[in-house]
Amino acid sequence: MGSMDGRLEGRERLRDLLCTMQDEIQRDVIAERDRTAFEDRSHIEAVTEADTVYRIDRVSEEAIVAWFEANWPADLPVRIVMEGLTDGESLCFPPGHDAADAAYVCIIDPIDGTRGLMYDKRSAWILAGVAAAREAGETLEDIEVAVMTELPVEKQRRADQLSAVLGAGAAGVRAERVDLDSGARTAFVPRPSQARDLHHGHVGFSRFFTAGKSLLAEIEEALHTRLYGEDRTAELAIFEDQYICSGGQLFELCMGRDRVIVDLRPLAHRALGLSGAMDCHPYDVCTLLILRELGGVVTSPTGGPIDIPLDTTSSVAWVGYANADLAEHVAPALHAVIEERL
Repeated sequence: MGSMDGRLEGRERLRDLLCTMQDEIQRDVIAERDRTAFEDRSHIEAVTEADTVYRIDRVSEEAIVAWFEANWPADLPVRIVMEGLTDGESLCFPPGHDAADAAYVCIIDPIDGTRGLMYDKRSAWILAGVAAAREAGETLEDIEVAVMTELPVEKQRRADQLSAVLGAGAAGVRAERVDLDSGARTAFVPRPSQARDLHHGHVGFSRFFTAGKSLLAEIEEALHTRLYGEDRTAELAIFEDQYICSGGQLFELCMGRDRVIVDLRPLAHRALGLSGAMDCHPYDVCTLLILRELGGVVTSPTGGPIDIPLDTTSSVAWVGYANADLAEHVAPALHAVIEERL
């Protein structure tokens, strides 16, 4: 028991550090958003192997590095994996440490959902997950602490923060709504949908970009047909919402707004011989632990673990279900459709 208590205590400490970091980055990004025009925020700073980097991304990346330099504890040496850094680029804290010293690996998406935020269309998110360093390498399945903080649109004066530690369950998920003007924080309780089918609920198939869109739409249609036949009446009202932000999709699952999210972009792009540049990457879904601790299910498209390395370039295909009953209902049909079409 003592060993488990010690691990949970250590994870809670990491959670508090990441929450504090994201609070500060949130303030910096919101200040930058408020003082710049759409055209300035959306200026392309770089195109990397991982993604397109816009000007507003650089603000958060620089702020994160500065925060770690000033605040990360000396007894928790950590290696940072972050969108904006290239694979193989080593960034370790406290300063003076290197990758061989790291006890932990922290994977960060400084802004997930940049495209929505920079045009003031929809909230983006700061995402972070921490795993204990492993000689064999760390994957998304090794994440022990996850934190996500909302970056809202200009007219929205409240923002949410969710965090979880491995093994604490739903009671250990911390959810707070922050008043951006006063700083006041109010706790709330996230609760994924308890529905057992898709009727009159939101289901998302990620097809944000032109690449692979037609094939992904065909797979979505084939899934609904396999589940419910050819019925397309109002009784089979299945809604969709293209939230161009994987962290935001996970948040919608956590809050009970979406029932299933399916991201097959890597499979579709590979089948079509397309680049994986517009795929989901590990930093985009580094907070999947939160949904799992709330009782949701997150798997690979074929139902296995998401044992993708914590890097900035690997493609991630994933499926999130709000609860185990939905996973049992949908997964067999989805697996069959994937086998047929991909």
